[in-house]
Amino acid sequence: MSTLAIIAVVVIALAMWVYLKGKENSYIQKIPLDVRAQMEMLLQAPQENADLIWSLLREHYNIALFLPGLPGEEWWMVAAMVAIVTPFIIISALLVSRSISRQFTVLSAAVRKVRDGDFSIHLASAPRAPQELAELTDNFNDMGRRLAQYERELEESSVMLAHELRTPLNAAMGRLQAILDDVFPLEPDQLRKVHAQLEQINRLVGDLHLMSLARAGQLGLEIDHFSVRELLLERLEWATLRIAATGLVVHTRCDPALTLRADRDRVGQTVSILIENVLRYASDGGVLDITAYAEGDMACIVVADRGPGMDENHLSRAVDRFWRAEDSRSRHLGGSGLGLAIAAAICESHSGALACRNRSGGGLEIVLTLPA
Repeated sequence: MSTLAIIAVVVIALAMWVYLKGKENSYIQKIPLDVRAQMEMLLQAPQENADLIWSLLREHYNIALFLPGLPGEEWWMVAAMVAIVTPFIIISALLVSRSISRQFTVLSAAVRKVRDGDFSIHLASAPRAPQELAELTDNFNDMGRRLAQYERELEESSVMLAHELRTPLNAAMGRLQAILDDVFPLEPDQLRKVHAQLEQINRLVGDLHLMSLARAGQLGLEIDHFSVRELLLERLEWATLRIAATGLVVHTRCDPALTLRADRDRVGQTVSILIENVLRYASDGGVLDITAYAEGDMACIVVADRGPGMDENHLSRAVDRFWRAEDSRSRHLGGSGLGLAIAAAICESHSGALACRNRSGGGLEIVLTLPA
């Protein structure tokens, strides 16, 4: 709209200049050639020849041209230009704002659907929409995606949470009851088994608490400056025995100069989760590839395998709480289904992201992206 207003002012100014210039030329054409030549010569030194210039002007020019203000016909010309330009401005404004108003209409309808509980709505940005409106559309789509994810998690997690807690709790209570009934002797070995079940419950509750804090933006981070390569080698060393037991061949590629400013322990926890994911679900592939590199002002850590991969329809759900794919990442292999959800929550708390994608040739890639 500001551009249209500026164009209108420029058009009116140019039109008035052309009109006045034409009017001036029409007067000049009526002056005899010898007088016109004399006038041009006198105008080369106007101060010295003021009296002669004024006498020629009085004789051959319309005196109204030199009076203060604009004559009536000039005002009529201004009014005519405004009358001509105004419809153009209105039509242009309507054409420019049409895409914006259409986008707001679509956005309003989408908001009503979200209000009614339909979180599957996805909006496309108008071709010529302003950047602010495009960002609003993207933020709305992201909000809908998150609400859909939370709704799925809410529907599924209550059942899954009850199952994940009840199984170790029932095992611990059953063993304790058996000890009380003298079915099992009161020995350290029996108590260790009860303790292991309680540890599993405690670990699950701790994971849920961590993820809740991260999603609420309240996860405490101890920011440090560290080498990504050293962190990867450290976490691989921690998993050496399990890697050797599964026979995985590990390939690591990382620039020694790549560093991060982040919570080292939390990022390390995320890397360990991704390594554990490969050990648990993709050890049959025989390969664990870990790559780290800089991409602009972001640092990327990619943990890849040659396992069964994941159905394309399941990739977007891989970071949902308690979700496990029934086909390629089978439930009988264990795990609570919180690993990738925790890793994603830690990434988001660092203003980063976690994404899953299938590899060409088979396998899964999990890409961890953090601000370097």
